[in-house]
Amino acid sequence: MGLRDIAWAKLNLTLEILGRRADGFHELRSLVAFAGVGDTVAFAPKTEPNLRAVPPGADASPQHAFTLDAAGPFATALGGGNLILDAAEAACARIPALAEGRFRLVKTLPVAAGLGGGSADAAAALRLLVQASGGVFSMRDAESIAPDLGSDVAVCLRSAPALMTGRGEIVAPVAGFPRCGVVLANPHVELATSAVYGALNAPPLDGTPEVEPPPDFDGSFEALIAYASTRSNDLERVAIALAPEIDAVLERLRALDGERLVRLSGSGATCFAVFEKPREALRAAILLAEQEPDWWVTASTLGDPSAG
Repeated sequence: MGLRDIAWAKLNLTLEILGRRADGFHELRSLVAFAGVGDTVAFAPKTEPNLRAVPPGADASPQHAFTLDAAGPFATALGGGNLILDAAEAACARIPALAEGRFRLVKTLPVAAGLGGGSADAAAALRLLVQASGGVFSMRDAESIAPDLGSDVAVCLRSAPALMTGRGEIVAPVAGFPRCGVVLANPHVELATSAVYGALNAPPLDGTPEVEPPPDFDGSFEALIAYASTRSNDLERVAIALAPEIDAVLERLRALDGERLVRLSGSGATCFAVFEKPREALRAAILLAEQEPDWWVTASTLGDPSAG
Protein backbone atom coordinates (compact mmCIF):
# COMPACT_ATOMS: atom_id res chain seq x y z
CA MET A 1 0.00 0.00 0.00
CA GLY A 2 1.40 3.40 -1.01
CA LEU A 3 2.07 6.26 1.38
CA ARG A 4 1.74 9.97 0.69
CA ASP A 5 3.02 13.21 2.28
CA ILE A 6 3.16 16.93 1.47
CA ALA A 7 6.41 18.84 1.09
CA TRP A 8 5.23 22.14 2.54
CA ALA A 9 6.58 25.43 1.17
CA LYS A 10 9.05 27.11 3.54
CA LEU A 11 9.02 30.89 3.93
CA ASN A 12 11.83 32.88 5.51
CA LEU A 13 9.92 35.69 7.15
CA THR A 14 13.28 37.09 8.27
CA LEU A 15 16.76 36.11 7.09
CA GLU A 16 19.71 37.76 8.82
CA ILE A 17 23.18 36.88 7.51
CA LEU A 18 25.60 37.29 10.41
CA GLY A 19 28.79 36.56 8.49
CA ARG A 20 30.75 34.04 6.47
CA ARG A 21 32.15 31.21 8.55
CA ALA A 22 35.57 29.63 8.27
CA ASP A 23 33.99 26.48 6.78
CA GLY A 24 32.56 28.51 3.90
CA PHE A 25 28.96 28.46 5.12
CA HIS A 26 27.11 31.58 6.21
CA GLU A 27 25.96 32.02 9.79
CA LEU A 28 22.31 33.01 9.74
CA ARG A 29 19.30 33.68 11.91
CA SER A 30 15.90 33.20 10.30
CA LEU A 31 12.28 33.09 11.38
CA VAL A 32 10.67 30.35 9.31
CA ALA A 33 7.05 29.38 8.81
CA PHE A 34 5.32 27.06 6.36
CA ALA A 35 2.51 27.73 3.93
CA GLY A 36 -0.30 25.26 3.33
CA VAL A 37 0.83 24.57 -0.23
CA GLY A 38 3.51 22.21 -1.44
CA ASP A 39 4.67 19.32 -3.57
CA THR A 40 3.17 15.86 -3.12
CA VAL A 41 5.54 12.96 -2.45
CA ALA A 42 4.34 9.34 -2.52
CA PHE A 43 6.21 6.14 -1.72
CA ALA A 44 5.36 2.59 -2.76
CA PRO A 45 7.59 -0.15 -1.33
CA LYS A 46 8.60 -2.81 -3.82
CA THR A 47 8.27 -5.61 -1.31
CA GLU A 48 5.73 -6.76 1.24
CA PRO A 49 6.26 -6.63 4.14
CA ASN A 50 8.08 -3.32 4.05
CA LEU A 51 11.47 -4.65 5.15
CA ARG A 52 14.05 -6.58 3.17
CA ALA A 53 16.46 -8.88 4.96
CA VAL A 54 20.18 -8.22 4.54
CA PRO A 55 22.32 -11.20 5.60
CA PRO A 56 25.38 -10.40 7.75
CA GLY A 57 28.30 -9.44 5.55
CA ALA A 58 26.17 -8.94 2.45
CA ASP A 59 26.44 -5.88 0.27
CA ALA A 60 23.88 -3.44 1.70
CA SER A 61 24.65 -0.66 -0.79
CA PRO A 62 21.56 1.47 -1.39
CA GLN A 63 22.50 2.11 -5.03
CA HIS A 64 19.55 1.48 -7.32
CA ALA A 65 17.37 0.68 -4.32
CA PHE A 66 15.02 3.59 -5.03
CA THR A 67 13.52 5.11 -8.13
CA LEU A 68 11.70 8.37 -8.72
CA ASP A 69 8.93 9.45 -11.07
CA ALA A 70 8.15 13.15 -11.36
CA ALA A 71 5.08 14.95 -12.62
CA GLY A 72 3.55 18.40 -12.42
CA PRO A 73 4.17 21.73 -14.11
CA PHE A 74 7.69 22.17 -12.68
CA ALA A 75 8.90 18.57 -12.82
CA THR A 76 10.90 18.90 -16.05
CA ALA A 77 13.23 21.43 -14.40
CA LEU A 78 14.36 19.06 -11.64
CA GLY A 79 17.47 17.72 -13.35
CA GLY A 80 19.35 14.70 -12.10
CA GLY A 81 20.25 15.71 -8.56
CA ASN A 82 16.91 15.38 -6.82
CA LEU A 83 17.26 15.35 -3.05
CA ILE A 84 14.55 12.71 -2.62
CA LEU A 85 16.86 9.96 -3.85
CA ASP A 86 19.76 11.41 -1.84
CA ALA A 87 17.58 11.26 1.28
CA ALA A 88 16.42 7.72 0.58
CA GLU A 89 19.90 6.40 -0.09
CA ALA A 90 21.29 8.13 3.01
CA ALA A 91 18.54 6.50 5.08
CA CYS A 92 19.18 3.11 3.49
CA ALA A 93 22.91 3.40 4.17
CA ARG A 94 22.12 4.01 7.82
CA ILE A 95 19.39 1.35 8.11
CA PRO A 96 20.12 -1.37 5.50
CA ALA A 97 16.83 -3.14 6.30
CA LEU A 98 14.76 -0.34 4.79
CA ALA A 99 12.48 -1.30 1.93
CA GLU A 100 13.37 -0.57 -1.64
CA GLY A 101 10.64 1.36 -3.38
CA ARG A 102 9.44 3.89 -5.87
CA PHE A 103 8.87 7.54 -5.06
CA ARG A 104 6.52 9.70 -7.08
CA LEU A 105 6.80 13.48 -6.92
CA VAL A 106 4.10 15.82 -8.12
CA LYS A 107 6.01 19.08 -8.36
CA THR A 108 3.76 22.12 -7.87
CA LEU A 109 6.22 24.55 -6.24
CA PRO A 110 8.48 26.50 -8.61
CA VAL A 111 12.09 25.32 -8.83
CA ALA A 112 14.95 27.43 -7.39
CA ALA A 113 12.33 29.76 -5.94
CA GLY A 114 13.38 30.37 -2.33
CA LEU A 115 10.67 28.07 -0.96
CA GLY A 116 12.92 25.24 0.16
CA GLY A 117 11.26 22.95 -2.38
CA GLY A 118 14.08 20.42 -2.81
CA SER A 119 14.72 20.33 0.92
CA ALA A 120 11.01 19.95 1.64
CA ASP A 121 10.81 17.09 -0.87
CA ALA A 122 13.73 15.34 0.84
CA ALA A 123 12.14 15.87 4.26
CA ALA A 124 8.85 14.40 3.03
CA ALA A 125 10.75 11.38 1.70
CA LEU A 126 12.35 10.85 5.10
CA ARG A 127 8.95 11.07 6.82
CA LEU A 128 7.56 8.48 4.40
CA LEU A 129 10.45 6.12 5.12
CA VAL A 130 9.74 6.50 8.85
CA GLN A 131 6.14 5.44 8.17
CA ALA A 132 7.15 2.58 5.88
CA SER A 133 9.86 1.14 8.10
CA GLY A 134 7.66 -0.41 10.77
CA GLY A 135 9.69 1.26 13.51
CA VAL A 136 13.13 0.31 12.17
CA PHE A 137 13.83 3.86 10.90
CA SER A 138 12.69 6.46 13.43
CA MET A 139 12.13 10.21 13.28
CA ARG A 140 15.27 10.54 15.39
CA ASP A 141 17.17 8.68 12.66
CA ALA A 142 15.69 11.06 10.08
CA GLU A 143 16.71 14.08 12.16
CA SER A 144 20.29 12.83 12.35
CA ILE A 145 20.48 12.51 8.55
CA ALA A 146 18.70 15.75 7.64
CA PRO A 147 21.51 18.31 8.21
CA ASP A 148 23.90 16.38 5.95
CA LEU A 149 21.41 16.55 3.07
CA GLY A 150 21.10 20.33 3.13
CA SER A 151 20.85 23.26 5.48
CA ASP A 152 17.03 23.52 5.17
CA VAL A 153 16.15 19.83 5.43
CA ALA A 154 16.16 19.85 9.25
CA VAL A 155 13.55 22.60 9.57
CA CYS A 156 11.49 21.11 6.72
CA LEU A 157 11.39 17.74 8.49
CA ARG A 158 9.08 19.14 11.19
CA SER A 159 7.54 21.83 8.93
CA ALA A 160 6.57 23.97 11.91
CA PRO A 161 7.40 27.61 12.79
CA ALA A 162 10.97 27.84 14.00
CA LEU A 163 14.00 30.04 14.48
CA MET A 164 16.88 28.67 12.40
CA THR A 165 20.47 29.44 13.34
CA GLY A 166 23.92 28.13 12.45
CA ARG A 167 23.91 27.46 8.72
CA GLY A 168 20.24 26.53 9.15
CA GLU A 169 20.67 23.15 10.78
CA ILE A 170 19.93 24.40 14.34
CA VAL A 171 16.16 24.56 14.71
CA ALA A 172 14.34 25.99 17.73
CA PRO A 173 10.52 25.76 17.76
CA VAL A 174 8.58 29.03 17.84
CA ALA A 175 5.56 29.08 20.15
CA GLY A 176 2.27 30.86 19.64
CA PHE A 177 2.59 31.49 15.91
CA PRO A 178 -0.72 33.03 14.79
CA ARG A 179 -2.71 31.60 11.90
CA CYS A 180 -2.71 34.19 9.13
CA GLY A 181 -2.93 34.56 5.38
CA VAL A 182 -0.19 34.81 2.77
CA VAL A 183 0.08 35.48 -0.95
CA LEU A 184 3.01 33.94 -2.81
CA ALA A 185 4.14 35.27 -6.18
CA ASN A 186 6.93 34.17 -8.49
CA PRO A 187 7.62 35.69 -11.92
CA HIS A 188 8.86 32.32 -13.25
CA VAL A 189 12.47 33.25 -12.60
CA GLU A 190 14.88 30.63 -11.28
CA LEU A 191 17.54 31.94 -8.93
CA ALA A 192 20.16 29.54 -7.59
CA THR A 193 20.92 29.88 -3.89
CA SER A 194 24.63 29.47 -4.54
CA ALA A 195 24.61 32.41 -6.97
CA VAL A 196 22.92 34.71 -4.46
CA TYR A 197 25.21 33.82 -1.58
CA GLY A 198 28.20 34.08 -3.89
CA ALA A 199 27.25 37.62 -4.89
CA LEU A 200 26.53 38.64 -1.29
CA ASN A 201 30.23 38.95 -0.46
CA ALA A 202 29.47 38.74 3.25
CA PRO A 203 32.26 39.69 5.66
CA PRO A 204 33.86 36.99 7.81
CA LEU A 205 31.94 36.08 10.94
CA ASP A 206 33.18 38.17 13.83
CA GLY A 207 33.36 36.01 16.92
CA THR A 208 30.57 33.84 18.26
CA PRO A 209 27.04 35.08 17.48
CA GLU A 210 24.87 36.01 20.41
CA VAL A 211 22.29 33.33 21.15
CA GLU A 212 18.80 34.72 20.63
CA PRO A 213 15.92 32.75 22.14
CA PRO A 214 13.06 31.94 19.77
CA PRO A 215 10.12 34.32 20.05
CA ASP A 216 6.78 33.39 21.61
CA PHE A 217 4.02 35.27 19.77
CA ASP A 218 1.27 34.03 22.10
CA GLY A 219 -1.11 33.84 19.15
CA SER A 220 -0.77 37.56 18.39
CA PHE A 221 -0.59 38.60 14.74
CA GLU A 222 0.58 42.08 15.76
CA ALA A 223 3.44 40.57 17.75
CA LEU A 224 4.51 38.59 14.68
CA ILE A 225 4.47 41.68 12.46
CA ALA A 226 6.35 43.73 15.06
CA TYR A 227 9.07 41.08 15.29
CA ALA A 228 9.46 40.59 11.53
CA SER A 229 9.27 44.30 10.69
CA THR A 230 12.39 45.12 12.70
CA ARG A 231 14.37 42.51 10.77
CA SER A 232 14.94 41.90 7.07
CA ASN A 233 15.97 39.44 4.41
CA ASP A 234 19.63 40.31 3.90
CA LEU A 235 19.66 38.49 0.56
CA GLU A 236 16.95 40.69 -0.97
CA ARG A 237 19.24 43.40 -2.34
CA VAL A 238 21.58 40.90 -4.00
CA ALA A 239 18.72 38.83 -5.40
CA ILE A 240 17.18 41.92 -7.02
CA ALA A 241 20.53 42.78 -8.61
CA LEU A 242 20.68 39.28 -10.12
CA ALA A 243 16.99 39.14 -11.08
CA PRO A 244 15.49 42.67 -11.43
CA GLU A 245 12.04 41.14 -11.99
CA ILE A 246 11.87 40.60 -8.22
CA ASP A 247 11.58 44.33 -7.63
CA ALA A 248 8.41 44.47 -9.72
CA VAL A 249 6.89 41.59 -7.78
CA LEU A 250 7.61 43.27 -4.44
CA GLU A 251 6.08 46.50 -5.73
CA ARG A 252 2.88 44.75 -6.82
CA LEU A 253 2.57 42.95 -3.50
CA ARG A 254 2.96 46.19 -1.56
CA ALA A 255 0.02 47.61 -3.53
CA LEU A 256 -2.36 44.88 -2.33
CA ASP A 257 -5.04 45.97 0.13
CA GLY A 258 -4.47 44.63 3.63
CA GLU A 259 -0.85 43.49 3.30
CA ARG A 260 1.18 43.87 6.49
CA LEU A 261 4.56 42.48 5.49
CA VAL A 262 6.08 42.11 2.02
CA ARG A 263 9.40 40.38 1.52
CA LEU A 264 11.51 38.08 -0.60
CA SER A 265 11.57 34.50 0.68
CA GLY A 266 14.98 32.92 1.10
CA SER A 267 17.21 33.55 -1.89
CA GLY A 268 14.20 34.16 -4.17
CA ALA A 269 12.68 34.69 -6.59
CA THR A 270 9.38 34.00 -4.77
CA CYS A 271 8.04 36.97 -2.82
CA PHE A 272 5.23 36.99 -0.28
CA ALA A 273 2.73 39.30 1.37
CA VAL A 274 1.33 38.51 4.82
CA PHE A 275 -2.29 39.29 5.75
CA GLU A 276 -4.05 39.07 9.09
CA LYS A 277 -6.91 37.00 7.66
CA PRO A 278 -6.63 34.16 5.12
CA ARG A 279 -9.70 35.48 3.26
CA GLU A 280 -7.89 38.79 2.71
CA ALA A 281 -4.99 36.89 1.16
CA LEU A 282 -7.34 34.91 -1.08
CA ARG A 283 -9.00 38.06 -2.43
CA ALA A 284 -5.62 39.68 -3.02
CA ALA A 285 -4.25 36.62 -4.83
CA ILE A 286 -7.24 36.46 -7.16
CA LEU A 287 -6.73 40.11 -8.08
CA LEU A 288 -2.98 39.73 -8.54
CA ALA A 289 -3.37 36.62 -10.71
CA GLU A 290 -5.79 38.51 -12.96
CA GLN A 291 -3.33 41.38 -13.28
CA GLU A 292 -0.26 39.18 -13.78
CA PRO A 293 -1.43 36.01 -15.57
CA ASP A 294 2.15 34.99 -16.43
CA TRP A 295 3.25 34.79 -12.79
CA TRP A 296 2.86 31.87 -10.42
CA VAL A 297 0.47 33.23 -7.77
CA THR A 298 -1.24 31.41 -4.92
CA ALA A 299 -2.87 32.19 -1.58
CA SER A 300 -2.54 30.08 1.52
CA THR A 301 -2.46 30.09 5.29
CA LEU A 302 0.81 30.55 7.15
CA GLY A 303 2.06 28.76 10.22
CA ASP A 304 2.12 24.99 10.85
CA PRO A 305 0.21 23.31 7.97
CA SER A 306 0.45 19.87 9.56
CA ALA A 307 -1.63 21.16 12.46
CA GLY A 308 -4.59 21.70 10.14
